[in-house]
Amino acid sequence: MKELEKERDAGGGGGGKSGSKKEKDLSWIPKVIKKKVCTTFVEDPLSNGALCQCGGVRDTHTSVATGDFFGPWESSQHSAETPTDAFGELVFAGAGRRHSHFLRLSCDTSAQIIYTLMTVHWGLPAPNLVVSVVGGEGREKVKTWVREVLRNGLVRAAQSTGAWILTGGLREGVSRCVAEAVRDHGAAASAVSQKKVIAVGLAPWGLVHNRQQLVSAQGSFPARYYVQKTSRDSYCLDNNCQAFLLVDDGSAGRRGGETAFRASLEDYISHQRTGIWGSGSIEIPVLCMLISGDASMLERLEVSLRKSTPWLVLAGTGPAADLVSELVEAVPCVTLSPTSSPAEGSTAECLSTELRDWVREKVWRYFPAEDELEKLVDSALNIYQNRHFITVFNGDQEGHDDFDTVLLKALVKGRKQVASEASEHIEELKLAVAWNRDVVAKSELFNGDIEWRYEDLEDSMTDALINDKPQFVRLFCENGLNILDYLTYGRLESLYQSLSDSSLVYELLQRRLNDRLTSAGSSVNLDGGSPMKGPLDPLTGPASAKELSLYEVSRLLWDLTGDVCEPFYYKPLGLSIKLSSRKAMKQINKTLLGECSYRSQRCLSPWSALFIWAVLQNRSEMAVYFWEMAGEAVLSALGGCKILRELSKLEIETENKLAMKELAQRFEDLASDVFGECYQSSERRSFTLLIRKSPVWGGATCLQMVTAADARLFFGHSGVQFLLSEIWWGDMERNTDIWKLLVTFLLPPLIYTDLINFREDDEEVKPLETHHSRESVFSLADQHVENADEQMALKRYLKAAAQSNTKRPFVVSRWRKFWFAPVTSFLGNMFMYFLFLFLYAYVLLLDFKPPPPAGPSVLELVLYFWVFTLACEEVRQTGVVGSNFVVQKMRNYIQDVWNKCDLAAVGLFCLALCCRMFHWSYEFGRSVMAVDYMVFTLRLIHIFAVHKQLGPKIIIVGKMMKDIFFFMFILAVWLLAYGVANQAILYDYDPRPTWIFRRVFYRPYLHIFGQIPINEMDLDKMGDVASCTDNVTLIDAGQEPCLNTHLNWLSIILLVIYLLITNILLVNLLIAMFSYTFSKVQERSDTYWKFQRFNLIKEYHSRPLLPPPLIIISHLHILVKRHVCLLPSVKSARFVLELRGRQASRLNTWEAIQKENLLTAQNKKQRESDTARLKSTAVKVDCLMTQVTEIRDRRLRLLESQVEYCCSALSWLMEALSQCGVVRHDWPPPQRKTSVAGDLLSPR
Repeated sequence: MKELEKERDAGGGGGGKSGSKKEKDLSWIPKVIKKKVCTTFVEDPLSNGALCQCGGVRDTHTSVATGDFFGPWESSQHSAETPTDAFGELVFAGAGRRHSHFLRLSCDTSAQIIYTLMTVHWGLPAPNLVVSVVGGEGREKVKTWVREVLRNGLVRAAQSTGAWILTGGLREGVSRCVAEAVRDHGAAASAVSQKKVIAVGLAPWGLVHNRQQLVSAQGSFPARYYVQKTSRDSYCLDNNCQAFLLVDDGSAGRRGGETAFRASLEDYISHQRTGIWGSGSIEIPVLCMLISGDASMLERLEVSLRKSTPWLVLAGTGPAADLVSELVEAVPCVTLSPTSSPAEGSTAECLSTELRDWVREKVWRYFPAEDELEKLVDSALNIYQNRHFITVFNGDQEGHDDFDTVLLKALVKGRKQVASEASEHIEELKLAVAWNRDVVAKSELFNGDIEWRYEDLEDSMTDALINDKPQFVRLFCENGLNILDYLTYGRLESLYQSLSDSSLVYELLQRRLNDRLTSAGSSVNLDGGSPMKGPLDPLTGPASAKELSLYEVSRLLWDLTGDVCEPFYYKPLGLSIKLSSRKAMKQINKTLLGECSYRSQRCLSPWSALFIWAVLQNRSEMAVYFWEMAGEAVLSALGGCKILRELSKLEIETENKLAMKELAQRFEDLASDVFGECYQSSERRSFTLLIRKSPVWGGATCLQMVTAADARLFFGHSGVQFLLSEIWWGDMERNTDIWKLLVTFLLPPLIYTDLINFREDDEEVKPLETHHSRESVFSLADQHVENADEQMALKRYLKAAAQSNTKRPFVVSRWRKFWFAPVTSFLGNMFMYFLFLFLYAYVLLLDFKPPPPAGPSVLELVLYFWVFTLACEEVRQTGVVGSNFVVQKMRNYIQDVWNKCDLAAVGLFCLALCCRMFHWSYEFGRSVMAVDYMVFTLRLIHIFAVHKQLGPKIIIVGKMMKDIFFFMFILAVWLLAYGVANQAILYDYDPRPTWIFRRVFYRPYLHIFGQIPINEMDLDKMGDVASCTDNVTLIDAGQEPCLNTHLNWLSIILLVIYLLITNILLVNLLIAMFSYTFSKVQERSDTYWKFQRFNLIKEYHSRPLLPPPLIIISHLHILVKRHVCLLPSVKSARFVLELRGRQASRLNTWEAIQKENLLTAQNKKQRESDTARLKSTAVKVDCLMTQVTEIRDRRLRLLESQVEYCCSALSWLMEALSQCGVVRHDWPPPQRKTSVAGDLLSPR
């Protein structure tokens, strides 16, 4: 734990140089990333020779195109690349939001470099989805329903999936609406949810307003960017984006320069994998959303569809979107020519002439002013041919509440076109996992129609674990995934390697990895690696993450749990628990250089291993589910509580710290509830549960883990206190009077009388027929054997019987029952300690002889021997505590406050003993011995902890001592202020240091208690001043200086102020602090006392039989028994009971059943609560409203189609009748009148 405290202290620094560190990390950008500059002047005919076709003036170009050049300006031919001069961080002046990253880059830059920059160096979380919003540029007005779709549909879907939204990045059109929706989401969401929605703006560099503010060859950290304060659309950067990619094609004031790079970035991201460091099994889904759009958008859509990128088109938003929606939804009344084939790869020329005419009509209707109509027709035909990748969303007809489901269906529709029939369901499942749509997966994929194999669920299970999807983990385990086959030590190692680099546990593991690699001759850069000299592979992450092994995890768990648990995972790693850290590092380095055969082994306790993995990451829902599935529910919950409370001490971020504390308290409550259920079922089994040694948790017991986790609530349970009472009283009845114990202690023969009642053997091992109705878990044939086995095991624990099974004589048995009880040991030690204090006081006051040869006296020598036996007992306690290493044992021993008190008392006594043996230090030694008597006397406070009323008061006194410390600090400030001022006013010159100290500190302190020297302040009370002088020479010689009477009235005013502050303000402040401390502890006094009582019972349970000074006999007996006869300790095992085989499995099964009963009762209570009922009612009402709306819309659309058919039929009938001349029409046909019903039925 000391190492963790050092890491906590070291983790708080390093923030002062963040700016220079960022500049150093990004100094490689100009060397790798370029910008584009137009180098050839191509005259723009519309500018009379003043401007180039790139938009720049003639003076900025290095060359001019020849006169016979008639082609248009092209970026690839007429521009050159130079190092970029605009990158870093961007702060919007007056916008009041965090910094955004920005970069000016060439349109030919590799998408791999940019993606690595964004995820590794800018720290943007890798996306689970990328939605690229295209179209809607310019200053056209965005419809209201489109804004609602973006705000309530797109952004909410992005938040639930963890998506990137690619926009235009400027304050115009749809890009502005998307950015405002992200802003509104950030204002209402938590910090964790805000990180899940990343808006990335891709804008053409030459179109950005005030772009010169971003230019800096060394980078800007940050650059201040001024935004125009206007509600109109503009070309300014939008301050609601987290990152900006300003694509430069060498032009100025032109659109479209970023289109090619944007398509390249979308294609590259679509080939990367989800998860941390790309550890997922599914490629990142990329979906393009088309809103409105002009004619150039058709070519963009055509190129993207050739790469099998799915598109979502919002119909009714603009010309390009409406055209595409008609191409996808409307089936023309034409057929393909007999020679044509609609197979993939066929060109537009293969399609029939009728289809081309129909498409040309549609294109001309939406883009009548375009010159290259046939080119647009070819693009539209290709779009029609790949329409299977396009999903149309009619926002005015469909609701935006389930827009995330619409996005998912659009992706699934696109994946089905490229996936084989066998892997179609697997791709759908991977998408559902990436989007965390467990409801969709349960209703569509796990409804019983598909037979899932283990191989189909394995990769998705890994994705669900890494990306924190507990619902899918539960779903997979319920539908065919065997966790025993899934979790090997190698896969568990890979799960730890996929931890987020922003988490606390990742940093802790990296420090331990660095220690191991340093011992092997290499080291890891904890700051994230060296600067990027070339494109990095984002799939693998930092090199250090791949080198993490289970040894680092074991070391971290060892540091978090302390000596409660033996090291985890040492057995599969082939390590011995007795090895030191240095030897273990050397051995594990040799193991990792080999084949590492342990990685293919199955994890022995997979649920517990996953539980620890989830707890270390503070994943509450995942950890609770793994706890439900794991065995040893009570101990697992307490272990999670211990780990989380230790991690909360190291966590710096307040939000994460509070979440860890809340989850730790939840696990403590779960442990207490499960144990309560076990205690109601069977008292004896619950006692066995508390002291049972767990092989899963490194040999720890529940009582040990409760103490380490400081789970005071669990200690307050009546079952725990009942067990402690049995241990405390041993084989005696718990209602035995204290006076009987004292009398029997002084007169041992009374043990064999009926003065004290003992529990007989036949009472301890009772058959549990009375509990048979509650414990009908196993068969009736096994019930009696099982109960007897557990009772005998618990009896051996309670009685600590000897190795022989033969029955002892009555004399020996009664003697051991009395003297082996902890309460007897406590009374004996307390009685002898009072004798020790009486002897100490008698020697100190009446029999303290001079130094040798006159002294010391006989009683003083007895006192010396007594203290020697106390010191021997402290040495014995140091050897019994916890760890196998001596240094660790000493650390654990010193952590206890009372052990520190014992060491101080023995140390002072040894110092006093040495000093009193010499004449020159005799008085000093006697004074030290007198002070040491106070320390020995204060040690009595610990004995009172066993009392229910006095125990909490001891804790109150300890906490009040902290209050006094802060009070004394404030008081010292006023003491110094008043003392120095008063001394300076009353005495002009007094060089004596002792008197200065007395008047500055000592007298002002006594003023608080009313000792005020009136004769020095009041002129009427002053005495004879003849004995004083103002002569400096005489004062230096030692004569008393005279008081200064000129400003003595000022000292009286200062005294009044001083007494007002100290006696009224500060003293009442101290009383208020004491009252708060008292009330706070008194509320939970019973819990505090029970926790304190356990420590006292455990201490006296492990003490030898005889009290000091006779304890030396017990020490000699223990020494011979342990080191000569090599006999194991019986008392040391009384708090630990090891069960194996049948007994252990039955106890685990019984505990699991009690846990299931508890969870069932809790779920039932939750379902019957008012909140759950209201929620269920709300869901049903929403479902009903959705169905009613769908029925209404369906009927309206059916009615509309029928009316349209009737109108068409009547028109055809009228036309036919008029042409055949059957009916004469002397008057004109009736005109159509617009009505309200017609407006309602007409399409918008």
